[in-house]
Formats: sequence, C-alpha cells, structure tokens
Amino acid sequence: MVTNVPTDLLRSFVAIVEAGSMAQATETVFLTQSALSLQMKRLEDLLQQRLFRRHGRSLMLTGSGDELVSLARQVLGLNDRIVASLGRMTDPEPLQLGLVQDFADTVLPGVLTQFHSAHARARIQLRVGGSAELLELFDRGKLDIALCIGRHGEIRRGSSEIVREVPMSWIGDSALTTREELPLVLLEQPCAFRTATLEALERAERRYRIMLETPNLPGMRAAVRAGLGITCRTTDFARAEGLPIPAPDLLPELPGIDYVLLRRDGLSEPGSVLAGLLQGAV
Repeated sequence: MVTNVPTDLLRSFVAIVEAGSMAQATETVFLTQSALSLQMKRLEDLLQQRLFRRHGRSLMLTGSGDELVSLARQVLGLNDRIVASLGRMTDPEPLQLGLVQDFADTVLPGVLTQFHSAHARARIQLRVGGSAELLELFDRGKLDIALCIGRHGEIRRGSSEIVREVPMSWIGDSALTTREELPLVLLEQPCAFRTATLEALERAERRYRIMLETPNLPGMRAAVRAGLGITCRTTDFARAEGLPIPAPDLLPELPGIDYVLLRRDGLSEPGSVLAGLLQGAV
C-alpha cells in the first residue's frame, strides 16, 4: 500500500528546521506549538522514522531527519510550481459578445483567430442578432461587448463609440430599377436600413412594392440573389457577399450610418483585447 505524505506536514517540518525550534516556527506556519508537535508525531508515524532528537532544550535532526529536509524542500518546490502554473488557471467567466450578422459573416473569423492566439483559455458566448436586440441585451447587462449598426445618436450609451461612419448603398440587380414599382426586399422592423430605404423613396416620390420581408440577413441575401428585389445595406456588406450594386444615379440618395462599438465598464483584459480587435477589424 502506498503511503502519501501530506505537504502540510512537510511544510511544518521544514519550517521547524529553518526556524530552529517549534516555538519560532509557530510564527511561520501560524499553528500552535502543540499542533506542530502533533504534526511531527504524525509525520514520524507515517515514515516510521525518528526525525528529531532532543539536545537539552534544542531539537536536533536525526540522520533520517537530515535526509528528509532536502527531499521535503524538493517536494514543496514542485508543489508550489504546480500551484503557480496551474492553480490560477480556472476557467474564466465567458465573455458575452453580440454582433450583427454583417460582422459575424465577415470580420469575426479573423478576429477570433487573433484573439485565440492571445487568450487560448478565454471563452466566448456569441449572440448574433439585430442591433435593437443587441442593444436591449447590453442594457440588461447580458452582453460585455456589442458591435452594432445604426445612427449613433439613436443608440448611444455611455460606453459607446463610433468605430466607423459608412455610406448606405442600394443593392440588387440594376434592371429592377426601371420598373414602375421598385421591388424591395427588406428586413423586418426595427431596422435602420429599412427606415432609410422607405424615407428616401418617399422623399423622391418613387413608388415601391415590398416583395419580401424577413427577420434575418440570410433570407434577405437569398432574395436579392434570386432577383426578387432591391435592398439597402452597406457597400462593405455588398462586396463581402458578392452582391450587385446599382449605379448611384438610378435610385435616390441614401444617408450614412455608423458602426458602433459598446463595451461594459470594468471589462477584463481579455475583453479589452477582443473589443480592440473588433474595432480594428471594422
């Protein structure tokens, strides 16, 4: 049967040796002298060896005790290395990240590659959704970082910043622009692009017909590729998805829109790194 020697007994043993007496060692290991005496009795019983002998009022090491000092220091050193190296490597709380689909499909893969290289043990819980949904989650404390698209004045929070201002762009087959009623493919409300699209067409007194509404970008993208209608997004999105962009003079002018980054106050160091990578990527 294997005998295991507890490291607390070895630590007390080394403390006694280095202090010169049990009385002095109590200040190092924060145990009473009687508790130390009981520990040494238990250590001797485990090893079946006498470790100390009395010389007047002093404790002297026996041959076995002298041999144990070096071995005990090695064991304790290895124990301390294990604790220093691995003891703090508990799984950190996951970072709560929210992104609109535009960024999840384009910049996120590269960002995650860089982030994982710097923080291999960091965990992320990712939420992909519309800006309105992400802002609500951020306000409720459910997200640490959110990267949204919208007008900054409308979605501004204390910790928000405009990462980039971009123009909106019409997207779709140019041939559709010649129709008497412009066919549209739009995301459901709330959507800043939908609002801008309808406002621009109404200002220009351009007739339109909504051919398809969807709550998500994949559905909108499929409808545009199928030639079902024209939509509005950013040029970045159109180019990333390989979607056609009509000539600018075929349809009314559109406003600009902001990429807005929100980060929770007191963000952890990995969280700050992730936010910085997202900011740089867009």
